Amino acid sequence: MNIELLQAAAESNQWSAIYPEVALGCLALALLALEIMLPKSQHKIIPGVAILGQLALLICLLVNFNASYLGTDTFNGLISHTRDGQFMRVFFLASSLLVSLLATVSLAKQKLPRIEFYAITLVISGAMMLLAQSNHFVMLFVALETVTVGFYILVSYFRANPLSLEAGLKYLIMGALSSGLLLFGIVLLYGVAGNPTLPGHVANGMSFPALQNFLAANPDNFLAGLGILLVLSGVAFKIGGFPFQIWVPDVYQGAPTPVTAFLAVASKGAGFAILLTLVTTAFAPYASLTIPVLTVMAGATLIFGNIAALTQHNVKRLIGLSGVSHAGFLLMGVVAAMTVPSTTGAVYFYLFDYLIASFAVFGVMAHVAGDNDAEQELDHYAGLAKQHPFLGLVLAIGLGSLAGIPPLAGFMGKLFVFIAAFKAELYPLLAIAVVGVVISIYYYFGWIKSAFFDTWRAPLLEGETDDRPAVTAVRWPLGIALSILAISTVVLGFYQGCLGEWFLNR
Repeated sequence: MNIELLQAAAESNQWSAIYPEVALGCLALALLALEIMLPKSQHKIIPGVAILGQLALLICLLVNFNASYLGTDTFNGLISHTRDGQFMRVFFLASSLLVSLLATVSLAKQKLPRIEFYAITLVISGAMMLLAQSNHFVMLFVALETVTVGFYILVSYFRANPLSLEAGLKYLIMGALSSGLLLFGIVLLYGVAGNPTLPGHVANGMSFPALQNFLAANPDNFLAGLGILLVLSGVAFKIGGFPFQIWVPDVYQGAPTPVTAFLAVASKGAGFAILLTLVTTAFAPYASLTIPVLTVMAGATLIFGNIAALTQHNVKRLIGLSGVSHAGFLLMGVVAAMTVPSTTGAVYFYLFDYLIASFAVFGVMAHVAGDNDAEQELDHYAGLAKQHPFLGLVLAIGLGSLAGIPPLAGFMGKLFVFIAAFKAELYPLLAIAVVGVVISIYYYFGWIKSAFFDTWRAPLLEGETDDRPAVTAVRWPLGIALSILAISTVVLGFYQGCLGEWFLNR
């Protein structure tokens, strides 16, 4: 009988359905193999191999976007293949590709090993893809921990910088706490779902569909509700939701700029992908609990993120705390989607807009940053637009989109989320969000002002030198990428086309 069960499980192992994840793992191993086989003088081609490999895989994924395996569960129900999951695959692969491009600039300023950075980035990206398609708590936890352990390394990658080491230690401590909360919640749910004295008990309480059926049969179970809250707390750490956002500014400042971008965009996207999956499937019967909790969290996250960002002068801390406010907007979209399921696409559209605008900003940050990557101040951007017009223009477009200024893509993303909140009748939350947009204009435009207008600086005394780092010249691969990001931000603000239809007509 056991052999028959194993055979049945093996038959569902459709490896072709996870070819992007397998390809990323193989590419990571290939990079390490090339580092061993090639002479040190030729190691400079290995980052190019990583970038070209990801680009080829991204094109392949886009061409086969509507694959035949969509709508099915594979690997004995561990993975569920959906169009939303397919979009998140593209999202993570595009993020890792852009992170790899940023790394070519940031790593060139450091005397550190480089190949391992690209290999770990690929592994994290593949784990995020599996995380977004999880249909089982075992898959969720293993994929999430793979991502988290990878970030433990990347956050403290600039080991010669004390702030990077401090960021790595803080992320390790907070990550361990969040993993503990998540695992405790999963254990509670698994235990209560398998209780034979309760109606609808299931042997496989780790499966999202099975857990959903059990929760529907037990709508007022205290332990189940506690387990749900603990799981949501663990996920809230990953997205930077209040009150679990305390790690964000210090970790974002100390981490290398490409890693900060990876955390701000891809890690946040992974958190919201799994949060949407949980609240619309496994936790759907407990909407009376999850909706008020996430509503309060969204409002508090919006308030804290915007107010805390007002006083920041370090741009990495500023972008981190402003990212907390964006988590609030996305949480508002999640709450709306729980009430009006047809509005789920607004969350994914916002994530896409956030990706292109954020990486445009981080691309400029990578070029402005000096050897001390953690020390990136607003003063360093004084006169940027005059001396480097291209970087100044990309920065203005990216920050304008993050602020939600029309006619940029960020405005449309916020508009779609606001419409979703209006349909769900989340009027108090909507009012907080509108105030948050107004506040965010102040600190985003303060950054733009630093880049486009001359700001007063104390005159240099005799023997003193300008302590601002020299801006790195833009090379053509990253120049093309930044141009595409800036143009996409403008175009999507005017015309969403088939992309907007796919997100909104669900």
